[in-house]
Amino acid sequence: MATRWAPAEGVIVRGTVVLLPGRGEHPGLYARLGTRLAFDGYRVVAVASPDDVAGELRGGPLPVVLLGSDTGALSALALAAELPVHAVVAAGLPLSADATPDRSWAAELDVRTACPVHRELLGTDDRLRRGALLSEPADIPAVLPRTPVLVLHGSADRVADPKAARAFAEMLPAGRFALVEGGRHDVLNDVAHRSVAAEVVQFLEWLRAGTRGPVLVRG
Repeated sequence: MATRWAPAEGVIVRGTVVLLPGRGEHPGLYARLGTRLAFDGYRVVAVASPDDVAGELRGGPLPVVLLGSDTGALSALALAAELPVHAVVAAGLPLSADATPDRSWAAELDVRTACPVHRELLGTDDRLRRGALLSEPADIPAVLPRTPVLVLHGSADRVADPKAARAFAEMLPAGRFALVEGGRHDVLNDVAHRSVAAEVVQFLEWLRAGTRGPVLVRG
């Protein structure tokens, strides 16, 4: 089920952000980010499945941006090549993985985040599917979007190599790369979540300034 955050009454809506969670996650884990983006005037909806994205785009204020974490970022890239969206924010792209011999919950929590608030949330959340982060991610989409893509990645990500994420951003037609110093895999919900949210807002504002209407990109 989708979770939504809207700007306060009387605030001009500056765009639409559709958020796709990663492995094991659910929409409710993004309340902190959704609240921040809504405060800045963006309508935010976190979906439970990529299949729900198309329905959320109809009538949404422009620009429309897909924001995905982990495998949600892969889904966002794939959907942006076929749906009328203006840009993608891809966080923690799982393009390569290190071996993780310790499959315990403590080890998974450690690679996810160092933020004490988010660690407590994950540790007490009965909807989080523990161990899912160790499953094999999907492949990189065969058709990539030509719209702007902001690739966000933590420098201390032990689930997915930051160098692979940077190389991926550099090969995109309109890619940008932002490395979050010390950030772990759940970079949207990690210690630097305020700086990361500010980076996302800055990208949205840059996009909004240059947006003139919906764009449909096909491979």
